Amino acid sequence: MSNNNPKMVPVPSHSIIPERDVDKTPVLEAQHLGIDFGGLTAVDDFNMVIGRTEIAGLIGPNGAGKTTVFNLLTKVYQPTRGAILLEGKETTGMTTAQVNAAGIARTFQNIRLFNNLTVEENVKVGLHNQNKYSTFSGILRLPSFWREERKSHERALELLSIFDMEDLANHKAGSLPYGAQRRLEIVRALATNPCLLLLDEPAAGMNPSETAELMDNIRKIRDTFNIAIMLIEHDMNLVMGICEGIAVLNYGRIIAKGTPAEIQANPQVIEAYLGKKKEG
Repeated sequence: MSNNNPKMVPVPSHSIIPERDVDKTPVLEAQHLGIDFGGLTAVDDFNMVIGRTEIAGLIGPNGAGKTTVFNLLTKVYQPTRGAILLEGKETTGMTTAQVNAAGIARTFQNIRLFNNLTVEENVKVGLHNQNKYSTFSGILRLPSFWREERKSHERALELLSIFDMEDLANHKAGSLPYGAQRRLEIVRALATNPCLLLLDEPAAGMNPSETAELMDNIRKIRDTFNIAIMLIEHDMNLVMGICEGIAVLNYGRIIAKGTPAEIQANPQVIEAYLGKKKEG
């Protein structure tokens, strides 16, 4: 599964997904998605299909609407039009919490950790959906509460070990260096047991060696958890080095979709990023 250049094949709605995912229901289908804010169209006719174990990219100039798309997928915003299918099921009317429980987890451009909680406690926040004790047993600290607490502790350390962070379990999240905070946010998102992980500029603020390590970790997450990952990212080396299918957004509309090689050679994409060449 760690093939860097998988064969991409067409599926309905003018999309491509990895050949290995063709026999499975796509993890995500966005159909004619759009949203208006006070008469201004922010995203329009957004169509995208993500394969069950695909690493997908969403790129575009600043202000193109990329984070708005993430906010639509996670129901921070309810779409004005269109539909979102998660593993073939409509998410219409779902809240952010319900979509998260159904399988979409995300990180943010600006890190959102609980800085005064420990690293382990931050991960346990992500695990709370899976706790099986009642409020009553929690208040009275019954045996079922301690059983679940022990399981949560073990699961948190297991997840932290993906990034070799288990030794930091008792450190305050706010005391971690920047790169480690980014990794912790990804671990907390994974704790919710997603089928689709959305990463909003995961390499922001990272140096080249941290970015290279992040690329390895993203592949490792996909292979370990057998999930799909979609990322917004400005670091083109990371995008072209790790993404299998890429969609390019400009002024709220998709202007191109394809493999990294196709996107790099697309004249519309080059123009969107670099502007038109002057005649002369």
